[in-house]
Amino acid sequence: MHTDTERCLRAVRSKDARFDGWFFTAVLTTGIYCRPSCPVVPPKAENMVFHPSAAACQQAGFRACKRCRPDTSPGSPEWNARADSVARAMRLIQDGIVDREGVPGLAGRLGYSERQIERQLLAELGAGPLALARAQRAQTARLLIETTGVPMAEVAFAAGFSSIRTFNDTVREVFALAPTELRTRAARRSDTARGPRTPGVICLRLPFRTPLNPDNLFGHLAATAVPGVEEWRDGAYRRTLRLPYGHGIVALTPKPDHIACRLALTDPRDLTVAISRCRRMLDLDADPVAVDDQLRADPLLAPLVDKAPGRRVPGTVDAAEFAVRAVLGQQVSTAAARTHAARLVTAYGTPVDDPEGGLTHLFPTPDALAALDPEALALPRSRRTTLTTLVAALADGTLPLGTDSDWDEARARLRELPGFGPWTVEAIAMRALGDPDAFLPTDLGVRRAARGLGLPSTPAALTARAAAWRPWRAYAVQYLWATDDHAINILPA
Repeated sequence: MHTDTERCLRAVRSKDARFDGWFFTAVLTTGIYCRPSCPVVPPKAENMVFHPSAAACQQAGFRACKRCRPDTSPGSPEWNARADSVARAMRLIQDGIVDREGVPGLAGRLGYSERQIERQLLAELGAGPLALARAQRAQTARLLIETTGVPMAEVAFAAGFSSIRTFNDTVREVFALAPTELRTRAARRSDTARGPRTPGVICLRLPFRTPLNPDNLFGHLAATAVPGVEEWRDGAYRRTLRLPYGHGIVALTPKPDHIACRLALTDPRDLTVAISRCRRMLDLDADPVAVDDQLRADPLLAPLVDKAPGRRVPGTVDAAEFAVRAVLGQQVSTAAARTHAARLVTAYGTPVDDPEGGLTHLFPTPDALAALDPEALALPRSRRTTLTTLVAALADGTLPLGTDSDWDEARARLRELPGFGPWTVEAIAMRALGDPDAFLPTDLGVRRAARGLGLPSTPAALTARAAAWRPWRAYAVQYLWATDDHAINILPA
């Protein structure tokens, strides 16, 4: 979008927050860059240039605006709506792969050479993988500086910097303030969340594009919560997180203009990854206006969209975990699926302490589940075979599921497993892989809702009608489910 100068100018002049994260405005006369909705008076058109990413602005020598804080914008919705190599690379960078494995690790996961990845990212984002990871480290450092009392040396390494000197230089370059000055300014602002009193706990806000309807999002997560791993407590959805350097517990509370996030981490180096996974689970980088406009074009869907706009697709923090839970939920009620999952958690999960609630375990890894005794499962024999085959494929790497997955290839591999019908495959594509166009025409709740609205209710006819909803069919499913009280309780294979 940044190449469409006239469109960018209109967004900046109207201070349209819908475009925050889509592009960034760099001001030649001041040397700063802003989000489109920056509240200051817009500069003259000849003094503005537009960049596709914060990293591109920083690489061009611009520093972040202290007023609008463009580095805290929601992420571009493009990276969740696409499955090409650039989108997969961005999702991996957001998940901290460059910090943990370097550019060779990123390239290896995508199956490209380092030069190819560099060239593709530069062409589309104006910055290579190292610059994009550096921008993310700077934002993580700012969060730790402003929301905790962690010593600066620990902040530097927790944010992913290799040295304190690099940390200091980067913060000064990006924010035009020393780290200690950032903390002092944050302490003076009356609306700033103070550093938590509990060691290892970080409180922050997760921004999103409005509107956001939290009902189906948090309602689904709460209704399907696995005891010991997830819970709804005091108006917040809480769950345990398995992270690269340790584990954590997150509490997410919906607010009118943000999601309040409280993270308790055993290792602060996991902050970036934890935030990324929580955002993905809540679908916070979606563009609800674009989605709703597309679905509203169908006259039978329009009343649902107008009644409760901004529905999101509930995701997951762990693709392998969701795949296992999808199998456990085949052709049983939600309560039964939770019971089956809870038994696995108790037997094979990793115990954790939760002083603030009732969480007890991390969901078991595929390696841990590979040791389970099929005969001990209170499941039909065919379902046991489906589960053990899935777990084996996840454990030995023949079925890679994650942010770097190719959606079509993952679907093909899932279909090869016994017991994986269209519903299970598409549910995993929707919830675990984040494909916004995944569709469930065989779902009983979707078919019942379609019939009630006057839409075709047979899978073939409904799929044909849904062609007009692309590429947002997963969101259409959320609107249809909202009309059927029993949709969540019936999960076909």
